[in-house]
Amino acid sequence: MAQQCKSGTFPELVELNVGGQVYVTRRSTLVSVPDSLLGRMFGQQSPSELSTDTKGRFFLDRDGFLFRYILDYLRDGNLVLPDYFRERAGLRREAEFFQLRDLARRLAPVVSKENSIGDEAAQGEHEHDEGALASASTTTTSSLNEPRSPSLKCGYITIGYRGSYTIGRDIQTDAKFRRVARITVCGKTSLAKEVFGETLNESRDPDRPPERYTSRYYLKYNFLEQAFDRLAEAGFRMVACSSTGTCAYTSSDPNEDKIWTSYTEYVFCRE
Repeated sequence: MAQQCKSGTFPELVELNVGGQVYVTRRSTLVSVPDSLLGRMFGQQSPSELSTDTKGRFFLDRDGFLFRYILDYLRDGNLVLPDYFRERAGLRREAEFFQLRDLARRLAPVVSKENSIGDEAAQGEHEHDEGALASASTTTTSSLNEPRSPSLKCGYITIGYRGSYTIGRDIQTDAKFRRVARITVCGKTSLAKEVFGETLNESRDPDRPPERYTSRYYLKYNFLEQAFDRLAEAGFRMVACSSTGTCAYTSSDPNEDKIWTSYTEYVFCRE
């Protein structure tokens, strides 16, 4: 491929590095929509004009996970998304960036008449804002005592993480007591996507059916409290917790600290 690029032409099979994700596709696929960004890049420009990574692959600094759907659309013009797909807004943003107008139009949100606010209704709300605030306050207070909506599904979600901490000579923990590398999510796919939405990283187990279970999801952030807040807002409560710890490093030198590692799981339930 390097020799073909040097000669000023693209190879038939093109390697792409999109945000760290590697894709291999035909050049004809990339130029299937001629007036798109990819169509112009690989149809009108020369290889030397495009950015490449250290291995010579053409580099695009975009969402590597969502690009798979862009590529699927370019292959046959169809859009097939998995059930409970929470990245629709992000995919539309990618479609707009790549100037795929038809795909962006298909991903546009549909606003129904019932959800729109007319001018008269907006004016009425403005004129009675004090009464609306009082009514909203009463509704919020009473809603705390209402039973859970029957549309919400019951189930369990387990949150896990591996952490490390250091114990010094005086059995005192330092500022790095809890260092969380990754927060894992185990449970039914539909529940996990409902609770965590776009903050859920599905790259290790993509397109899993909503009725199936997974233990390979993890969160895009490392704050346990943020995960707990989302679970509480979705009606979950903690029912169990377990933790184990082992000494990962110790030295015969009494002046050196001991490094311990731990694995902790929190089980949440919505009844």
